[in-house]
Amino acid sequence: MKYTPQHAAPQDAPARQSIAPVVCYPNETLPSFDANFYDQVRDGAQLVESVLVPPRDAKTFVVPAGHLFRIVSVDGSQVGDLNLWHQTNLNERFYSGKTRALHGTHVSRRDRLWSSFPYLRPMATITKDTLDWYGWDEFGGSVHDVIGTRCDPYTHKLLSNDDYHYCCHSNLTRALAVEKNISLQEAESHVHDVLNVFMCTGFMPDTHQYFMKASPVRPGDFLEMFAEIDLLGCLSACPGGDCSSEHSSDEAACYPLLVEIYKPLNDGLIYRHSSKKINIIKSVVYNT
Repeated sequence: MKYTPQHAAPQDAPARQSIAPVVCYPNETLPSFDANFYDQVRDGAQLVESVLVPPRDAKTFVVPAGHLFRIVSVDGSQVGDLNLWHQTNLNERFYSGKTRALHGTHVSRRDRLWSSFPYLRPMATITKDTLDWYGWDEFGGSVHDVIGTRCDPYTHKLLSNDDYHYCCHSNLTRALAVEKNISLQEAESHVHDVLNVFMCTGFMPDTHQYFMKASPVRPGDFLEMFAEIDLLGCLSACPGGDCSSEHSSDEAACYPLLVEIYKPLNDGLIYRHSSKKINIIKSVVYNT
């Protein structure tokens, strides 16, 4: 228990505490994961662009709808913080909270990354995850979380009274400002809660505080996603490296991350799937 209670428990406390929970947002009615389709997209797909993200920095990338993209570990164990927007509309952005509510605290193959209100549609679908073997460890940890926000200079200043400006929040802000040719102030307003790619996290059993531990990712591992809409992505190679000890300093060993973008061999797959997705999105958003 985090704090010592100040109030005595009522006589029926055990009965109240033993009530079984229910899932807030049952997701069985969501469109099913079409494994055969995504396998067809991957088969013969051509690498059309690569973006190398330096350590303690961020880079943007564009993924057209119907393409695949991979976030790849290249030189060492490294965590990445991912932001996604609609390519031409920064107001539609990744909604980590709703993704968590629909799929859970950590995501993997078959899960979708959902966009913000009023759009609320799949932005990307996770189609391959070489860390899916990890599952849940003895501490309750798993990888690819949508729990935490991103390391940022404000919280770091609050807790340490120190200034550090290579946190993921700062890196994402600078990269977006360059990509869109906008001010840092405007760019910062569009930076949002992230998908913590490769990060291993959970909650402490006693205090329920968010924890991190050394990521199991190794060079060659990747997380692959299918772009359901035209995407602008931004990835920060976290200053915490594998996040085994700290995340807002220059102390950790850090490595680059690679973003690879793949175009399907068969363009017809893109158009067929896009048409199908539009109908699904309309039924979800407008059928009230």
